[in-house]
Amino acid sequence: MTIDQGLILLILGASVGMFLWGRWRHDMVALGTLLACVLAGLVAPDAAFSGFGHPAVITVACVLVLSRGLQASGAVDVLTRRALPAKAGPLASLAALVGLGALLSGFMNNVGAMALLMPVALQIARRHNLPPGRALMPLAFGTILGGMTTMIGTPPNLIVAGFRAEAGGKAFGMFDFTPVGLAVALCGVAFVVLLGWRLVPARKQQAAGDFDTGAYLTEARVTESSKAVGMSLREVEAALDDAGAQVVGLVRNEVRLRTPHGGRQIRGHDILVLETNADTLGDVLSRFDLKLEESVKPEATVEEKDKDDSEQTTPSADAMQAEAETETTTAADTQDADAGEKEDEQTEKREEAVLTELAVLPGAALAGRSASDIQLRTRYGLNLLAVSREGHRSRSRLRALPLRAGDLLLIQGPTNATLEFASDFGCVPLAERDLRIPSPRKAVMAATIMAVAVGGAAFGLLPAAVSFALGVLASMAFRTVPPRNVYTAIDWPVIVLLAALMPVAGAMATTGTADLIARFLLTTVAQGNAVLVLGIILVTTMFLSDLMNNAATAAVMCPIALGTAAALGVNPDSFLMAVAIGASCAFLTPIGHQNNTLILGPGGFHFGDYWRLGLPLEALVVAVSLPLLLIIWPL
Repeated sequence: MTIDQGLILLILGASVGMFLWGRWRHDMVALGTLLACVLAGLVAPDAAFSGFGHPAVITVACVLVLSRGLQASGAVDVLTRRALPAKAGPLASLAALVGLGALLSGFMNNVGAMALLMPVALQIARRHNLPPGRALMPLAFGTILGGMTTMIGTPPNLIVAGFRAEAGGKAFGMFDFTPVGLAVALCGVAFVVLLGWRLVPARKQQAAGDFDTGAYLTEARVTESSKAVGMSLREVEAALDDAGAQVVGLVRNEVRLRTPHGGRQIRGHDILVLETNADTLGDVLSRFDLKLEESVKPEATVEEKDKDDSEQTTPSADAMQAEAETETTTAADTQDADAGEKEDEQTEKREEAVLTELAVLPGAALAGRSASDIQLRTRYGLNLLAVSREGHRSRSRLRALPLRAGDLLLIQGPTNATLEFASDFGCVPLAERDLRIPSPRKAVMAATIMAVAVGGAAFGLLPAAVSFALGVLASMAFRTVPPRNVYTAIDWPVIVLLAALMPVAGAMATTGTADLIARFLLTTVAQGNAVLVLGIILVTTMFLSDLMNNAATAAVMCPIALGTAAALGVNPDSFLMAVAIGASCAFLTPIGHQNNTLILGPGGFHFGDYWRLGLPLEALVVAVSLPLLLIIWPL
């Protein structure tokens, strides 16, 4: 063993220890590892940050952005509603949920797929009287399994493809991972759905870390193309029941029907007064193609205001003057081409805004005044989308509702304008909501962009990094992901981790350390048996992935796999694929994968709860994948 080999093994050992300790974030440990290698002379200073330009790193960042477009546009919500059965038993519901999670995670970030389907999993658990963990853990494991089916499904696959290209071969294609990955995913999902979910400990749900703001009262307009047109109020309420929402009023021709009969049919341009949680508001809107009234409709004209207030309260002189100053020519039941273009333009501008929850403080200047009174839209460029008031349902229209101390407001607009309004009128910001307001046009556009990007990479028309970068550019141009949100869509700690470990992995190869470890595995452990070595690589990768970040595991194990294959004189592809499978199978701990961490609190789990389902699942993965690796990627 040379001095350089001893140094890099010492640095890597310390790094793995830091990963396991968990005191520092993964990106901090990775960056410290890189700098230690630079200071030790193992990585040239001018090549220290070359990893940030690595195609695998660029592809991971671009996939995260495209996934955000699918989420924000509501494209995944539409797929979820159509794929998941509304009325089915627990087994069928779990099968549809886990299967959909695995399918989505094959083509988008699996953490994003998990976040999208978590509320659905909790609804299924409530519907079938199951402990929440027995829906959440199968979903988490299903999304992890689905990620191994394509090159873009999970970062380890991209890293493995990059190492194959650097080793002198052609990078793996989009669906080169599918034969083994799909078989493993199908077997794993079948096991989890049919038997495994019963192994999950029945824990009570812990208190959520986020605050509970209660139900919001909001207004949603029924468009001419809405699915709600022609339905009765009773039918709509039944469809919204599983989302925890209800219809508490109806506005027709600017007259509010305070106690509408359940048999009343809904017409185009009606306004439904909904009571729902902020987290489920986007799902409620997308189910019937509804639009938030205050986000798409200009301030009411004087005539509309007079008619509305004749049923409710008499407006102040200031409010009447504000309405007169902002009078528009748009009517509720006529939409000409110019109005449509104006609405589209306003929609584009609103997408630059964020949704923020504000609490009205005691003694605030806002108390007793409505959004119209203070000219919220014209003075600040803000929209009042919903109001939460404990124990009280107002009979006033939302824009004319006098606000009170303790009310919670859901405000849409630029952050600076929201903070200015809060300061002027005595409100305190609580949080920015990651609320998805669905847009059918943008959902189609986001799905098309993702499909074209995947196709360009899958058919070899463009390198994966270039194809997905073009997809990001198209997303920005068509605003499926607003430019201001592109960089916030990227999980930068993961990007830094990948970029920092790439040169370290290169140093393992150049110093001969990977070959040293490979020879040890070959001669001492497996004694020249290539199949046994392949199994050791697979199991070792799975073990490390349970304890440290899966991307870091792949970056560490790929040089070892290549060195082992070279020492044996066998096909390196089978060893790289073993690393890809093993790095994607983190089922024993809550720290092995972000999806496992996401369910820790909502499922009420303890650290040691994961292995009960995870251990037999990992044994199944080894039993299925090892023979397939030998068949599809023969030694």
